[in-house]
Amino acid sequence: MTATKTKMAYSAFGLAIESELPLPELAPIDTIGERFDLEIIIDRDLKDTVLLEPYDFVVEDRNVTVNMPEAALFRIEDGNRITISPAEGADEDLIRLYVLGTCIGAVLLQRGIYPLHGSAIAINGKAYAFVGHSGAGKSTLASALMNQGYPLLSDDVIAVSPFSAEQAPLVIPAYPQQKLWQQSLDAFGVNNEELRAIYGRENKYCIPVEANFCNSAMPLGAVFELVKSESDTAEALIHPIQKLERLDILFQHTYRQFLVQKMDLTRWHFTLSASLASQLPVYRLVRPADGFTAPQLVELILNTISAEE
Repeated sequence: MTATKTKMAYSAFGLAIESELPLPELAPIDTIGERFDLEIIIDRDLKDTVLLEPYDFVVEDRNVTVNMPEAALFRIEDGNRITISPAEGADEDLIRLYVLGTCIGAVLLQRGIYPLHGSAIAINGKAYAFVGHSGAGKSTLASALMNQGYPLLSDDVIAVSPFSAEQAPLVIPAYPQQKLWQQSLDAFGVNNEELRAIYGRENKYCIPVEANFCNSAMPLGAVFELVKSESDTAEALIHPIQKLERLDILFQHTYRQFLVQKMDLTRWHFTLSASLASQLPVYRLVRPADGFTAPQLVELILNTISAEE
């Protein structure tokens, strides 16, 4: 961890961010006249004043403190500050993973922004969310759509702006980077020589996508849940989801959903989930457990979207 206190300015998730931690994944911004929505500071002494077991989350007044071993103690406050207290010898790559993942997820919840766990792609003027559990193939599917010319809005954390019956939900752009496993790189014919491996995951890589990134918020058009088939079928399938089941899908795939109850946001989350479930179509994409079926899934998705228009 470097000792610098130099502050840098970035934009992500619709927020102007001032950070003492370098965040090269994010788009830099000009600081002249800038008012920042979120500050990220380094306080090396904080960890010595807070006693938490590894991976413990403590929530007080919706402010979150978490101890990530070998990385840092993180405190996320009021939706506008992340404090990092690095562990001795911690790697900046690992710290950034938590800042841009768990910490940002907490910030979004504190700011009343609905976070989904998945990838979002802009297609014909709308955002389409692809959610699923880890390993379902969300990023691979997003990459297949990007190869068809549809730009990325977000990878991993999908930020959905505050909405109501009168105001459509918008997906806010995150930052221009994807994460893909080696298996997916091989399927797409991408060489990993110039790519940076994700800390602790030697076979997963960060993919810059500046040339194929959507910088504008887009109305959310639909949610697709991606799951692996439990049978031996070799065919990809798509099914519409009825409204009651949509609530469960949205809850399951809320980013860091365990924080919803801890932060006393259950009623807020249920209200917005019910609104999304009533406004948007939700589909389940079932892919074979083995083989590369992203092209089949892309065809199913584009045909489904075309039929809805």
